[in-house]
Formats: sequence, C-alpha cells, structure tokens
Amino acid sequence: MRQLIPIVLVLLLAACSSVDCPLNNRVYTTYKLAGDVTTLSDSLTVSTTKRSGVDSVLLNHISAVDSFSVPMSYQGAEDVLYFHLTNSDSITVDLLDTVRVLKSDIPHFESVDCNPAFFHNINEVRYTRHAIDSIVIQNKNVSYDASKAHFLIYFKEK
Repeated sequence: MRQLIPIVLVLLLAACSSVDCPLNNRVYTTYKLAGDVTTLSDSLTVSTTKRSGVDSVLLNHISAVDSFSVPMSYQGAEDVLYFHLTNSDSITVDLLDTVRVLKSDIPHFESVDCNPAFFHNINEVRYTRHAIDSIVIQNKNVSYDASKAHFLIYFKEK
C-alpha cells in the first residue's frame, strides 16, 4: 500500500498540464499606409474616449512609420478613434479625422485558467476625410496575430 501512494501522486502530477495563457490578451488592429504616402512624415496622435468619458491617448506623436497598431475595445459594437495630424514643424494643422470601426465580438476560449478574451470581426469602417483619403479593410478577422494589416489607410497628399 505504501508503494501505491507515490505512484498515485506521480500520476496525479503528470495529469496536470501547464497552460500557456497569453501574457497580454488584448487584440490590436494594424493600419498600413498605402498609396502615395507610404511613410508618415507628419506627427500622428491617435486617441479615443473610454466608456467612462475619459479621453485616452493610444499613440502619441508617432512619425516616420509605415504602419501602426491600436488596441480594440474589449467589447462593444463600435470603436471610435480620433486621428490628429501635426506638421513636422510642430504647427498644428486643423486636420482631425474621426474613424469609426464597427465590429462583432467573438468570445475566445483558451482554458478555464486563462482570462477571458475576445476576438473581433470588422464589419465596416466609417471616417471623415480631412487628412484621410480612404481606408480599406484588408483583413476582417482580428486576433492575437497583429502581423497582418487589417486596414490600408490612404492619407491625402499635402
């Protein structure tokens, strides 16, 4: 009987599996610059308003990039983003665009040990056209893989 107890303990420990939960379960959408402006020469700030009504800056004065990623909201049918462009000589141009991403939330289950996660399906994108010429949905499925561009964004030439 004493020999059976260590064997049972070993079997119980072997039955437990290690769960590889993602360290960050946020999902991001990637915007790739396209058209004539493939590198951002101006400074871009992307912000949003949280459900609590507090403004939140997602990207602050990025420039010299050809793509960028912003997080999607955890749940909700629509994300509203504000794109504010500033000239490279630090004179603020009155170019503020509002981008509305309409999406469906898809619950994603990995394990009961992991935090809940949501993937998304992009249904539509609406935007104003002050600095942005157009936005094209390239990849509708938003998951942990942010290597693929979800949107192609075309900025107007100066």
